[in-house]
Amino acid sequence: MTIRAAVITISDKGYAGQREDVSGPLLASLLEKMGAEVCERVLVPDEPDLIRRELTRLADEAHLDLMMTTGGTGPAPRDHTPEATLSVIDREMPGLAELLRFEGYRKTPLAVLS
Repeated sequence: MTIRAAVITISDKGYAGQREDVSGPLLASLLEKMGAEVCERVLVPDEPDLIRRELTRLADEAHLDLMMTTGGTGPAPRDHTPEATLSVIDREMPGLAELLRFEGYRKTPLAVLS
């Protein structure tokens, strides 16, 4: 069974063309190396309504198995990804988030803030 996935980058600067999205393509590449089919890559600004709308569209209309987000997870006032995601999901997987933070911590102590 092939997992059908999407990668959503949440970045105001990326959306405005002021910064290149490097995390989205990297995440898509890693998913493909694991055997997933990346059906969509999306870039949205850090607006809670837009994040929720895109997550809902991908789940309900594109019928994907997995949606991975990158960006918008820090402590800055404009970082809304966790809250927007929590508002539309059926089940949390806190162990996965802990693992991602732990792996990030190996490179920078600031990863625990995501």
